[in-house]
Amino acid sequence: MRFSVVIPAYNVADYLEKCVASVRAQTCADWEVLLVDDGSTDGVTGKLCDALGQGDDRFRVIHQENGGLGAARNTGMEAARGEYLVFLDSDDYLAPHMLETLRQRIEATHCDVYTFGFFVDKNGDTSERHLDDLPVGIPFTLAEYPRLLLASPNAWNRIYRRSFFLDSGVRYPGRVWFEDIRTTMKLFALAQSIEAVPEALYYYVVRQGSITRNAKADRNREILDAFDDLLSFYRQCGLYPRYRSELCRLAIDHVYLAASVRVLRIDRKHPLLRVFADYMQQNFPDYRENPYLEELSKARCLAFSLLERRQYWALWLLFRFKGQ
Repeated sequence: MRFSVVIPAYNVADYLEKCVASVRAQTCADWEVLLVDDGSTDGVTGKLCDALGQGDDRFRVIHQENGGLGAARNTGMEAARGEYLVFLDSDDYLAPHMLETLRQRIEATHCDVYTFGFFVDKNGDTSERHLDDLPVGIPFTLAEYPRLLLASPNAWNRIYRRSFFLDSGVRYPGRVWFEDIRTTMKLFALAQSIEAVPEALYYYVVRQGSITRNAKADRNREILDAFDDLLSFYRQCGLYPRYRSELCRLAIDHVYLAASVRVLRIDRKHPLLRVFADYMQQNFPDYRENPYLEELSKARCLAFSLLERRQYWALWLLFRFKGQ
């Protein structure tokens, strides 16, 4: 079997049918689905998982106590039988030709990891597309292309050879935010071959309950735990000096910019804003000279400048006027 599609499900009855339907609609039929009901409490999702998998031996349903998204992914991974792991979040969906496109690339190059682009679905508007800036046409490694660490850290816009993932010893942490940063960037370092497919094959659905839109400002502190974990891994592997510039830019993107913006949009006087700035100074005291800073978009340059001057009110106003 070529693909194991792992779908963690927790109180997502409104989205799950469309998600599963997108797998059934694949032009490639060489797949199985592992529906992992992660202790849903709505009284509906668990039963829906059973109903969606009934009568189709390509589906397996696993019910477990709630352990969080990462734990549910790990459960599916351990139970999978396919050659490659596909992580599909239960509120998202796949392009119909996704698995066929990837099957063709697997037959050609047999890489440990395949990465690809995605569409953003905002209330049915899927015009926004994201493609990471990566080499196309030939497999590569992180050593050959360190900019890979600047790619989006998402679990779902890449697939992994199951044996590689299992043998790596890397697993998704449970009950935390930012589990993808803790995991994806480690797998990039360990992979012997990676290929970028220059096509958007996945649909990421923006909904109110997602981490990027969640209003719990305090939980954004967990981004610091995620980076402590990631930096510790690179140091233990002896890779930190080689990739320090890329890891610094990654921290600028996800700690200094993204996490700060999420928090100040909730409370522009929140103490976490200073904590994030202090974290950058402590771990990357020369972050202002990072060579990748010149590649920031105009919007991110402006945000960076306002954060540097601690003009949180101005950045808050900027997002308010933009209606975001």
